[in-house]
Amino acid sequence: MRKTISLFLLLLPLIVSAQQTASLSGYITDTQTGETLIAANVALQGTRAGTTTNTSGYFNLQHIEAGTYTLLVTYIGYRQYKKEITLEENENRRLVIELIPKEYQLEEVVVQSDREQEEQRSIGTAQIETEFIRTVPSVFQADIFRSLQLLPGIKAASDFSSGLYIRGGSPDQTLILLDHTTVYNPSHFFGFFSTFNPDAVKDVRLYKGGYPAKYGGRLGSVLTIFNRDGNRNEFEGSVTLGMLASRASVEGPINKGSWIFSIRRSTLEPLLEILRKSQDNIPDHFSFLDVNGKINYDINADNKLSMALYAGNDNLRFPFAEDAGVRLHYGNQTFSGTWTHIFSEKIFSNFTVTGSRYFNFPSFNISGTPFKRSNNIYDFSAKGDVEYFRNDRHEFSAGFWAGLLTLKLHDKFDGDQTFSSRTHTPYGSFYLQDKWHITDRLTVTPGLRINGFSEGRYLRVGPRFSLEYRPSAGIRLQGAYGRYHQFLTVDSNEAFTGFDVWLTADEGVSPSAGNQYIVGIKTSPWKDYAVDTELYFRTMEDLFDPDPFLQDQAGLPYEKTFRFGKGYAFGTEILLERQAGRLTGFAGYTFGVTRRKFPGFNEPVEGGTARYYPPKYDRIHDLNVVLSYDLSSRWSVSAAFNYATGQAYTKPLGRTAAFNFPTSATSKQQLTVGKVNASRLPDYNRLDLSFSRDGTFWGFGEALWQFQLVNVYSRRNTWFYNYDLDENPAEREAVQLLPILPTISYTLNF
Repeated sequence: MRKTISLFLLLLPLIVSAQQTASLSGYITDTQTGETLIAANVALQGTRAGTTTNTSGYFNLQHIEAGTYTLLVTYIGYRQYKKEITLEENENRRLVIELIPKEYQLEEVVVQSDREQEEQRSIGTAQIETEFIRTVPSVFQADIFRSLQLLPGIKAASDFSSGLYIRGGSPDQTLILLDHTTVYNPSHFFGFFSTFNPDAVKDVRLYKGGYPAKYGGRLGSVLTIFNRDGNRNEFEGSVTLGMLASRASVEGPINKGSWIFSIRRSTLEPLLEILRKSQDNIPDHFSFLDVNGKINYDINADNKLSMALYAGNDNLRFPFAEDAGVRLHYGNQTFSGTWTHIFSEKIFSNFTVTGSRYFNFPSFNISGTPFKRSNNIYDFSAKGDVEYFRNDRHEFSAGFWAGLLTLKLHDKFDGDQTFSSRTHTPYGSFYLQDKWHITDRLTVTPGLRINGFSEGRYLRVGPRFSLEYRPSAGIRLQGAYGRYHQFLTVDSNEAFTGFDVWLTADEGVSPSAGNQYIVGIKTSPWKDYAVDTELYFRTMEDLFDPDPFLQDQAGLPYEKTFRFGKGYAFGTEILLERQAGRLTGFAGYTFGVTRRKFPGFNEPVEGGTARYYPPKYDRIHDLNVVLSYDLSSRWSVSAAFNYATGQAYTKPLGRTAAFNFPTSATSKQQLTVGKVNASRLPDYNRLDLSFSRDGTFWGFGEALWQFQLVNVYSRRNTWFYNYDLDENPAEREAVQLLPILPTISYTLNF
């Protein structure tokens, strides 16, 4: 008993000291709309106390000594917030801090580089602003995925594909979350651009690799997209008229909350009607539609509710011959409901229920013989994330994600069912993580994620670890490691993403796994400039894809329909940025190598195992330069230049003619090819320009004209080679990508 009392007396000064500290928490919002701001930088000037807002716009600083401080809040595109505050002993102060967008400042302000905000970006993470998405030159339509393809480490398959090939991974290796909900095939126009309406989007954040324990289920990367909450102060709207699609958005306040509704629809029908009169092989009908909605309600200071929905689809009717045609109907539907609850000044939480559906219903009719497919994915889940701000050294987080995944696939040929499959599997995961500030210069973030998948009864453990060391104010050294698992794969059709079929691991089909290793350095070598460099290496094990050599899978066990392989990728990314003055932009360079190995590919003639080969999207060198210049108070110009190594392809070496005697005298052409993807298409390069003019619409609202030239010097890049074995088998024809394309759009904000 005496020992206990003595120990208590020894610890009493520490306990009293802990009780005499204060805490500071709250939300950072846009003063004009009331939107919360994600990843805003919050600090007490002259101290090491600092943090960033989470995905709810919430921040928390613990164990602050009582006294007077200067509170500093910064966010790119907003005026710096600076205020003197006095914290009393044991005070737990909660604030709502409103930041002023720079374009709404009354006095003239020089835009300055904001490295405090930029340096909060973790290793392997990239964030793009919605304004960048709207203003960067794009093919017909402002698009999130097209904008992401300009960043280092992210490659585009072609001008006709918005797919994200990140650090050597295929698109299905990227987890895409819209307001916490998984989206399985977010594409329109056969993959030409993504389903996300830029008018509805608030935050876009990409974890290119080494992503934290909070996320899982994919081998490569994570893309999180949060839609806007809506204006909490006044009603407003916008309308944009474009050549490919037009969009409209309205939003406004409700009692203790806000709402927003956005719609986007294709406007190609007049152009298709004109083309049908002069050209063949034009679709009878093509259209797509996106609808976004969100509503928010603040029950009180500690409880907030939000509900978000999205629905989109594509429809196509295309008679490609007199007696043949194809119809496509595919799309996504998502829903999420989130409860944000603050348990105390130290514990913050989000709990979400989600629902996601992906469907595609392609059908063919050739000479009166129909083929129809019905493909559905249903994903319903519940997830929770809790953040515990123990003190100024430790930020703990934990969470769960449990759901039920259903995949249905049915094929019919000439009215008879030829294939039917239904997978119905629960899944779940749990994670723990600690962001530990060991010293003012050294921070480590260990984490652990446990994933379970019912099909095959798989349980996988993935450790995560990252660290950051600041030897000086302008240098940040970073490193990360993680082990990741993936229970899904995609049987993809390169021509139409609407044909994509998702498949799962099962007994005899192990989930894919891989390790990622990343090191990086972030520097500010000159005023208003930043240079970031990252090196990565990743492995891919137990890759499973449908066997392309399998002629007929009817009657075969599930595991016999796949091929199994492995791969690796490594590379270097360099990003040079300028965020100050009238000229802003960045230059990004990527050196990247990715390889795969599957049975039957590049096997030696004399026998032996298969050899590694580059997949089609392996590009080696990739350079992007994006610049924006303010010509005047109304006019601005943006330019985007891209150079990339030509894609890998398999080169035909010759052909032979085989005859099936005596039943037929018709020859069957057979190609003799070289090693898989051992040849390269010509190098790719393209320059796009965009001119923007701000104005007003007869005093009714603000207006924006955008004039764009895609592929300014009309570089006819090669998409692939076509061989005509009947007319001219000795020659090959280069099928080319986009020529020079002028586009125009008009936006009215009211």
